Amino acid sequence: MDTVVSGIRSTGNLHLGNYFGAIKNFLRMQKENNCYFFIADYHALTTHPKPADLHGNIKQVLAEYLACGIDPDAATVFIQSDVPEVSELYLLLNMNAYVGELERTASFKEKIRKQPDNINAALLTYPVLMAADIIIHKANKVPVGKDQEQHLEMTRKFARRFNMMYEVNYFPEPDAYNFGQQLVKIPGLDGSGKMGKSEGNGIFLSDTPQEIKKKVMRAVTDTGPTTPGQELSEPVKNLFTIMNVVSDQDTVKFFADKYASCEIRYGDMKKQLAEDIIKFTEPIRIRINDILSDNKYLSKVVAEGAEKARASASKTVREVREIIGYRPF
Repeated sequence: MDTVVSGIRSTGNLHLGNYFGAIKNFLRMQKENNCYFFIADYHALTTHPKPADLHGNIKQVLAEYLACGIDPDAATVFIQSDVPEVSELYLLLNMNAYVGELERTASFKEKIRKQPDNINAALLTYPVLMAADIIIHKANKVPVGKDQEQHLEMTRKFARRFNMMYEVNYFPEPDAYNFGQQLVKIPGLDGSGKMGKSEGNGIFLSDTPQEIKKKVMRAVTDTGPTTPGQELSEPVKNLFTIMNVVSDQDTVKFFADKYASCEIRYGDMKKQLAEDIIKFTEPIRIRINDILSDNKYLSKVVAEGAEKARASASKTVREVREIIGYRPF
């Protein structure tokens, strides 16, 4: 059985892209592997959130994870900051992480471009904290997207460097979890790229039906096909991609045929798409609200998750300290 670790930043709501790109696969993974799913609230501090926002976002993401079907009895579900051992391993790994290699990471370059007035040390050492999150549980599989592949390679490098430096075979070098054909990339509603919160092009699992209708009806399209069999433009292709995951195949075929014959009315397609998205998300939204109102249940989940995560993490840190040379007299 593989040990799998995956985290999501506590920066607010999950969207359709999160669900079909990762969470849907997590539901299968938690039945087949030893899974650790955590809310990465330390990582969120790189953007300096206000205290109320930080706490509220942690609670929101946790509730959404659970509402989607992540099972705290089948997997270890916890909040990153509830496991202080992560911070200690982060510190120890930083001692052997070099400025040059960290400055060359694509994510660091992107972050300093996006927030030039807040280039903090945590942005530079972000890959080290990510490595600590993963190897503290001796994970050998990590579900990552394209944008995180470089970080995973650095995690492998830090694990390998520790093993070589201390002449041990302690940390495994984790591989990317291969979803195969089941991995789906959900595009945004702006006509390009993937769905994301920062891009403002997403449909969130907690959106109301009214919000979903408004967003979908404003989705970017084009002027429509002028010749039969005309190739789909990127914005229209995006709408069909979303429709393929939320609508039945008869619906998809109907609008595909209308497009092919130059009879498609994008307004009709958007109305149908909005209805199908609402049909899919509404049960999840209701569960999210129910869980958010149940503080007793949330407290139980995070307490039990922290206990299980700390049992694994404390063992690793204790053994790492001994390998490095920190031993009692």
